[in-house]
Amino acid sequence: MKPQKKPATWPNDIYEVLKQVGIKQVAYVPDAGHTQLINSCNADREMKVISLTTEEEGVAMLAGAWLGGQRGVMLLQSSGVGNCINLLSIMNECRFPLLMLVTMRGEWGEFNPWQLAMGQGTPPALQHAGVVVQRVDRAEEVREHVFAAAQLTFNTSRPVALLISQRIIGFKDWSK
Repeated sequence: MKPQKKPATWPNDIYEVLKQVGIKQVAYVPDAGHTQLINSCNADREMKVISLTTEEEGVAMLAGAWLGGQRGVMLLQSSGVGNCINLLSIMNECRFPLLMLVTMRGEWGEFNPWQLAMGQGTPPALQHAGVVVQRVDRAEEVREHVFAAAQLTFNTSRPVALLISQRIIGFKDWSK
């Protein structure tokens, strides 16, 4: 019998920060790296959690949330960042805050060669689209990084993407 893998604590750290900063709407495209966080948000009756067809829907949804007086967050994987680039202009031109928590692929220990291009291209693509890009590489620092990113986006009305390193999420080992 395989030993049970202990749940990661960093998704709970993120959830607690989202509650602390008043997040009411959560937009996401299903992603294994965010599963534990998505489940926590879905269980919270104070959060409206929407599964998207594609990531750019989340940009529009969260612009509407802001106009309606609510804070939101978008959970996505680096491979979906490219789907948002065109719509990010709305956030910049209208000065809407957008908090994006991006689980990275195409980095440390990646097994899927298809993930490399967008994984490596995510930071510059976001920067060129006018997004403030921050990164966290250590699980024990996730809480403070999410809090800082939320403060930055909601206090300055800017799009901010926090890249969560593949090293934190882990990688699939298909050699066994």
